[in-house]
Amino acid sequence: MQLKNYDYIFLGAGCASLSIIMRMIASQKFNQKKILLIDKEPKTKNDRTWCFWEHQPGFFEEIVYRKWDQLLFKTTDETTPLQMDNYEYKMIRGIDFYNKCFSEIAQHKNIDTLYGEISFEEIKNGLTEIKINNELLVYNEHAIIFNSIYIPLKKTKVTFYLLQHFTGWIVETKENVFTPKQATIMDFRVHQNNGTTFVYALPLAANRALIEYTLFSENILPENEYDKELKLYLNEFLQIHDYTICEKEFGIIPMTNEKFSFFKNGMYFIGTAGGQTKASTGFTFRFIQKQADAIVEQLILKGNLFKNKQTKKRFLFYDSTLLHILSKKMMEGKTIFSILFKKNKASAIFKFLDNETTIAEEIKLLKTLPKKIFIKAGFKEFIKMIRNII
Repeated sequence: MQLKNYDYIFLGAGCASLSIIMRMIASQKFNQKKILLIDKEPKTKNDRTWCFWEHQPGFFEEIVYRKWDQLLFKTTDETTPLQMDNYEYKMIRGIDFYNKCFSEIAQHKNIDTLYGEISFEEIKNGLTEIKINNELLVYNEHAIIFNSIYIPLKKTKVTFYLLQHFTGWIVETKENVFTPKQATIMDFRVHQNNGTTFVYALPLAANRALIEYTLFSENILPENEYDKELKLYLNEFLQIHDYTICEKEFGIIPMTNEKFSFFKNGMYFIGTAGGQTKASTGFTFRFIQKQADAIVEQLILKGNLFKNKQTKKRFLFYDSTLLHILSKKMMEGKTIFSILFKKNKASAIFKFLDNETTIAEEIKLLKTLPKKIFIKAGFKEFIKMIRNII
């Protein structure tokens, strides 16, 4: 397949690729550049929901479906209203995101979309061939290739591999039973038999809500288990028995401290494939937006991506320490998050989980966690990091 006239090629039409392309369009600096977007098939389904916190309007603010400035954190013992300050918890539906992006892309003749099965084949000297429907992709040697297709690396003994897996139902009730302005970000009243487990309850209207059963563990559950637990949660904890399931979603997000490459085999890796999923929480959307900002800014200023702003190593260390504790079952995630949200403002936690805090702010927050366990896990992860550096 001859594609020699493109300056930029994007493999995968997900959040990462579309976020970069939309910024390219908005900048008006790439109107003379040829851009190609490749994916398996058109995006016509509401296949996912992104939830995230922000303290100011974001790039995709106009398609935010719902947002909440009142959040609750629940455990068996108590319900804690979170101190949000100027943060809002926001939701963007996948279908709204795709429609927004592709309607904008359709107005620009320098951007083409191609559909086909993408595959990779390693060849000599560490290079990788890209194939579309098993046909070799031949492109301009000066083209910049972005790859957002996540392929797990071979597991190692020094790396942790958990999954954030979830099933969400959008339910509708006959009566008004939800408080639209108030959402539950984590409800830990559910059992913890399968690992760190909690439920999101995000009202969309007085009689409509997204209820999502979420776990951090090594293995996913049988499909009927998620459905059983969601039904149990609605019946026992929300006292809702008469409802209709309007939509259903299932997702798996990697939670790993494996070392991701930004550039490898002639391609730049973006999104989850480029390490933009927060290892300790699974949150991805905001990190993708920050990476997209940095990439487009660098392309405008320098025309290349030789210098890439990397995640500061101390945040990778914090993530590895938490994964160590959860993977080794040194302490339940329920206990860790309960302490964290009980002793700190939610706004401080959000800033920390966005990798935006100062060292002084981090010390203040980390001091509220159980010292013995975190020091023990942190020491082991610190030794690993030192050995990798040497």
